[in-house]
Amino acid sequence: MSPTLGMAAIAVTAIVTVLVGVIGVRAARTTSDFYVASRSVTPWWNASAIGGEYLSAASFLGVAGLVLAYGADMLWFPVGYTAGYLVLLVLVAAPLRRSGAYTLPDFAEARLESLTARRTASVLVVTIGWLYLLPQFQAAGLTVRTVTGAPRWVGPVVVAVVVLIGVVSGGMRSITFVQAFQYWLKLTALAVPAVFIILIWQSQGSPAINQEGPPTFAESTVVDIGTDVSVEVTDEVEVVVQGVLNGQAQEGTVRLAPGHHALSRGTEVTFPAGAVIPHADALRPLAGEDWLLPLQSSSQHPLYSTYSLILALFFGTMGLPHVLVRFYTNPDGRAARRTTVTVLGLLGIFYLLPTVYGVLGRLYTPDLLLTGRTDAVVLLLPGRLIDGLAGDLLSALVTAGAFAAFLSTSSGLTISVAGVLSQDLIGRRVPNPVRAFRLSALLALVVPIALALASPSLGIADVVGLAFAVAASSFCPLLILGIWWRRLTDVGAIAGLITGGGLSTLSVLATLLWAPSTGWWAAALAQPAAWTMPIAFLMMVLVSLVTPRRIAAGVGRTMIRLHTPESVDLDRGDWDPEDRWRTRT
Repeated sequence: MSPTLGMAAIAVTAIVTVLVGVIGVRAARTTSDFYVASRSVTPWWNASAIGGEYLSAASFLGVAGLVLAYGADMLWFPVGYTAGYLVLLVLVAAPLRRSGAYTLPDFAEARLESLTARRTASVLVVTIGWLYLLPQFQAAGLTVRTVTGAPRWVGPVVVAVVVLIGVVSGGMRSITFVQAFQYWLKLTALAVPAVFIILIWQSQGSPAINQEGPPTFAESTVVDIGTDVSVEVTDEVEVVVQGVLNGQAQEGTVRLAPGHHALSRGTEVTFPAGAVIPHADALRPLAGEDWLLPLQSSSQHPLYSTYSLILALFFGTMGLPHVLVRFYTNPDGRAARRTTVTVLGLLGIFYLLPTVYGVLGRLYTPDLLLTGRTDAVVLLLPGRLIDGLAGDLLSALVTAGAFAAFLSTSSGLTISVAGVLSQDLIGRRVPNPVRAFRLSALLALVVPIALALASPSLGIADVVGLAFAVAASSFCPLLILGIWWRRLTDVGAIAGLITGGGLSTLSVLATLLWAPSTGWWAAALAQPAAWTMPIAFLMMVLVSLVTPRRIAAGVGRTMIRLHTPESVDLDRGDWDPEDRWRTRT
């Protein structure tokens, strides 16, 4: 695909996103419109919007890249992303809508009657939001660089500008229109090329993945090195190099001995047919049956890593601020449940597609293991299999879908982070709530952009998985205990939030900065949910039991509000002080 066509696809997606958002601007005039769309979004519309913001760069690009490198074990990501909504449906969706809160800190303050609990929750919302925004901006840089060759900073800046226009113009009401449109664009962008890719694969006799050993080049292949990379060569191979190898200019035939070799940006390496594909040092791809079978990951403790990942994904969904804020936009608890059921169907359909790209990418784009850019398989696969204008158009469609993924998720995250910042930080200094929200949206974007440009590129889905771990270790215990256990105290909740959120955040930082590769510490830090989430639950329960006098004075009324259908009007005497209520006839 030509850079011009790729840039055109990005530009059209950005322009259409802004135009769709304008529809919501006309109706966004109040604080309620900006934060929760005046709680008037229908289940189908809201489910499409949730699908739009939830299907992030990790879903659109990251899952396929993980399947390409690590195989069957990575299918837990799409399964976990989807199943998390089932847990959300059963335990949280309807009571959370009935709470009447705008944000998670609002819920914490209303349930626990504690300003300190609210501030603790606010810090965690911002932490999770920024951690989740980081891979969105890194993926935007990867996409723009892959399809246009532009510098790394262009993608994050373009995404931030478009998101900021939509968010500050119409808030949640505007973003709801945008995200619903973007879900269907993303689904189309993956589904249409996938049909052609599968047909071509079948026309070639449905070739299977090599199960006998590591991946090899099926034919003589030229690999363009788009960024500096260090690769590990396992078998000696004779290649043709044009560029810089191990710090020295090369032009001609070179024999690469087993070991590590540095390739500079702009270098071209031609590998002979049948050569074992070297892999980037940052990857430890699986081969043969290990790639095809579960519990064969490169981790020294695959069973622990798998179950910890499952816990993070299943229970982390209910602790994601940008997901939960959507349930406040439903008219009532019944609509919240219907929304969640619809979301399960929409996600189930979508997640069939990245798996197809990852599996077929193992056959047709194995050179991505060498460059380490496995997340780009969705962007490159259509062009590898389909020649001419058709291939270019399909690649442009995928590029548009990828950019929509960054925009939609970034918009939802910006809304949730800006909502917290405007109410708990900037709102104290700026009396106009809409103006405070707009300033907060700018701050919500600037910090993760700086982190994305300063930090090393990591697996998109891996970083998002760490955000899920933090959410599962902090807000999941708060919501479950806060909704279903009346004896939770503010001191207990704060202790659990700080312990679970703090330990999981430290694990995330250790994984990103230190990245240990051996021993139990490596597995425990890379997938911390299995131990940080139980600790958070235990801390909340134990501290609450020893501080019974700290139970909120109005807990009875709050619990009734959380669990009583909307047909009961609590404000007009349909309940009594002894926590008994009657349905109006």
